[in-house]
This record gives sequence, structure tokens and C-alpha cells, in this order.
Amino acid sequence: MEHPSQNLGFLLHDVARLMRRRFEQNARELRLTRSQCQVLAHLARHEGIPQSGLAEILEVEPITLTRILDRLEAGGLVERRPHATDRRIRQLYLTAEARPLLADIFAIGADTRGEALDGVPELERDFLFQTLTTMKANLLRKLNASSEKDVERKAGRG
Repeated sequence: MEHPSQNLGFLLHDVARLMRRRFEQNARELRLTRSQCQVLAHLARHEGIPQSGLAEILEVEPITLTRILDRLEAGGLVERRPHATDRRIRQLYLTAEARPLLADIFAIGADTRGEALDGVPELERDFLFQTLTTMKANLLRKLNASSEKDVERKAGRG
């Protein structure tokens, strides 16, 4: 039986968990949670996204995201605006006050990654990124193929 320390899934999970914890330690001075930083970082890349779309990207329940957004909005960092044609949709935007924080958030993220990769030679870092990128592509391809088969089965074609 494989020991958890020798299992790739366990190892990836542990590294991701420890990186999240270390990011939280490094980000204390911002007075924002890791989740709040994550929302701001994703909003910087996807401004105008509906709440439901952001919840999907972050893989959190909509009610969880609503609570995070409530705090960010109360802090003057996020703005919810009505959609131009669908009043049920609220689009999300960063405020001017949030923009300076992004540089700090991204710098803390870079510092945390640097700490995690300390002592790993550049060639090995490149290989790690290539390997993880290939693994991600493999899994996305399998997930998409499986989803297509599910759709076909439900439509009675499979």
C-alpha cells in the first residue's frame, strides 16, 4: 500500500495547503483574508464578471462568495453593478481603493512562491511547471470528454 507521503495527490494537496497558509501569514499586514485576496486577484483579471461566474471560477458556493463580497464592498474595495439587460445579474468591479492593494497581493503571492521554491534550481522549476501544465491539460481533456459523453447519454445518443 502506498504511503501518503509518496502519493502525488496527497503531496500536491499538502503543498497547496501549506502555500495557502504561508500566504495568509505573509498577507496579515493587508488585513485581508486569503479568500478576499483571491477574489480581488480574480476580479482584476475578470472585471465585470457576474457573481455566479466568479463563484464558479473560485469553486465556492454562491452564498460563500456573497459573504466575502459583502465584506469587500463594505470595505470599499468591490462594487456590484446591475447588468445592462438582466436585472437578476450583478456584475463585479474593483474600486479605485482596491487597485493599489493588487500590487501588494501579487507581491506577497510571488514571495510565497519564492519561499516554496527556495533551493529548487531554475531547470527543475521549469520542468515542474511543464509537468504540472501537462497534467492539468490531461485532466481537463478527460473531464471535457467525460462531460460530453454524459450529455450524449442524457440525450439518448450513447
